[in-house]
Amino acid sequence: MVEIDQYRLQRDREFRTKQAKVMGSQSNLSEEIDGQTLEAIKDMRGGYHQRVEGVLAQVLNMVCDVKPEIHANYRAAR
Repeated sequence: MVEIDQYRLQRDREFRTKQAKVMGSQSNLSEEIDGQTLEAIKDMRGGYHQRVEGVLAQVLNMVCDVKPEIHANYRAAR
């Protein structure tokens, strides 16, 4: 029984050591992904601010430029 308990404790220590290594590398990876995400969001916001005025001008031009035309399916009443 003593040998079994010692073996179990040894394997438990090895498991905890491996677990700590894996969890440590996962937290580093998580921090790296968070940094990349924040950088991508910053780039997107910069692109938005550069293009927002031009897009709004195009939309307003399309909406305000009204050309009255008779629809192709319109039939005058006789």
